[in-house]
Amino acid sequence: MTTTQDFGTYGVWRWVTGIDDAFAQATERLGFGALWVGGSPSGDLEAVERILDATDTLTLATGVVNIWKDAATDVAASFRRIEERHPGRFVLGIGSGHREATPERVKPLSAMREYVSVLESEGLQKEQMLLAALGDKTLAFSAERTLGAHPYLTVPAHTAHARTVLGDALLAPELKVVVNPDRDEARAIARSYLKGYFGLRNYVGALVRFGIDPDDIASGGSDAVIDKVAANPTAAAAVAGAREHLDAGADHVSLQVLGEDPIGSLEQIAEEIGR
Repeated sequence: MTTTQDFGTYGVWRWVTGIDDAFAQATERLGFGALWVGGSPSGDLEAVERILDATDTLTLATGVVNIWKDAATDVAASFRRIEERHPGRFVLGIGSGHREATPERVKPLSAMREYVSVLESEGLQKEQMLLAALGDKTLAFSAERTLGAHPYLTVPAHTAHARTVLGDALLAPELKVVVNPDRDEARAIARSYLKGYFGLRNYVGALVRFGIDPDDIASGGSDAVIDKVAANPTAAAAVAGAREHLDAGADHVSLQVLGEDPIGSLEQIAEEIGR
């Protein structure tokens, strides 16, 4: 059974479409404890199985499977297939998506409760699941019924608060990083990537509740906001940004590297972590 310790202190988050065998193997070789398969991967979990086949010890988690896209019974069957082939190396992360993209997302917490109940009835254990969570009710539910929570696009103040809600459950926030010696270019890369996220109410609401000025988001992201949610421009800055979350109470931070050379960036970050 996967434990909090199996994730290690630092992990890597990447869209499923950007993970090939070479990227997964580099993540493992560089000593990152976990690879988060993002971008609402398909409930057949074939991508997860492929990545596990290509690696030896890396823990995988989905960040996250969207509960509106695939039936819980189908996802549970996929999980059982993978668990039989790679026991103890995969945790199923699920989430309820965004109202802007999913019109049926009316009562997301109720839907999540029902989805988890089905997964449990299909044999999944508490330690084999985790939830995308921002608000207190979802955070509390993640601690009650799963291994823990995977907040996305947050700040250290949110991490500190989430720890008080979660107790001892896994707290694994995501942090975007850009390793590029040109700070203006690094910010431009992050700002372009974040443009879509700054139009989603659940993310914006969480940022505002924990100290971000709405005007800084409305403008497309002030330099201060960009630097807070997408640590840049050096590997040292990336690690410092992750450590802010760790100091605030995170067990594990998943680094989402933006830019044209993600493996090269991860190599620099791994070297900085080892110093």
